[in-house]
Amino acid sequence: MKSNEEIVREAYRLAEGNVLDGAGFRALFTEDGTFNDVPNSQTFRGDQIPQALTGLAGIFPDIHRELLEVRALGDVVAVELRIQGTHLGGFPTPIGDIRPTGRRIDMPAADLWYLREGKIARFNCYNATSVMLAQIGAAPDFKSAIEAAETAATGV
Repeated sequence: MKSNEEIVREAYRLAEGNVLDGAGFRALFTEDGTFNDVPNSQTFRGDQIPQALTGLAGIFPDIHRELLEVRALGDVVAVELRIQGTHLGGFPTPIGDIRPTGRRIDMPAADLWYLREGKIARFNCYNATSVMLAQIGAAPDFKSAIEAAETAATGV
């Protein structure tokens, strides 16, 4: 039987842009397993789990995860990493896609993997989405946010 760390390292391998095996990635999870993209408030369950991979790979087809530190603590594996790639696909937003810029991203992240009997029960991904957005030239629009807050406060 593979160790918890080996299972997690295999998950990362299957999520690489040059491999991208959604079915293989899904097979590493328990039947009721979840993939939680915490900063973006998205949860993928069961057969939705591969969508998390294909969605990101559609934006960054050469996606790579550089694992900086991997620590197994019983049934929990903690990973510090950098998510890297080139912005070559449309980036969906609520008001339309950000067109590809060709810019490179190098986004810091930390992942917590919770395993049960040799399968991934829960995967919590904490990524610095704000860093990635700045790297592709989509920095937050603070002016509009301030104006909206002021309008809400005054009721005008």
